[in-house]
Formats: sequence, structure tokens, C-alpha cells
Amino acid sequence: MNTVQAQIKVNLPSTMKEYLESKANKFGMPIAGYIRHLILKDIENMDYPTYQASFETEKSYEKAIDEHASGKIIKVKNIDSFFEKL
Repeated sequence: MNTVQAQIKVNLPSTMKEYLESKANKFGMPIAGYIRHLILKDIENMDYPTYQASFETEKSYEKAIDEHASGKIIKVKNIDSFFEKL
């Protein structure tokens, strides 16, 4: 699975950086991996945000399900030729 990555730059006092390096080395990890671990531990119990779909989205979904159930859909094998024939 490919996930989008973001890079963050953090300025730390030298003593804090040395402390983090010491802790990371204790576990045989690079400092970036250790910081990633700390962040993951901090957010592991957070609920992933969910949102209510709009009325229009729900209606479109219901229509699509009905069309699929009634056989009104077609299988597109080649997208280019499909659009050429429209």
C-alpha cells in the first residue's frame, strides 16, 4: 500500500536531540524512526474522523445500487473505446 508521505522539520535544543538519539540508539533505531514511534504511540487510541454523507451523495449511492441490482450497468473493458463511442 502506498501512502502519501509528508516531511516535518523540527528544531530542538541540542541536549534534547542528544537525549532522543540516546533513546533511539538504545532500541537500535534511527532518530526519525524513534520519533515516528513516539507519535504513533501518542495517537494510537484516537478515533479516525467520520463524516455524514450529504443527502445528494446518499441519493446518488441509492440510485447506483438500484441500477446495479436491476442490471442497468455495463462493464467497460477499454475506457478509451468506451468514450470514443459516446
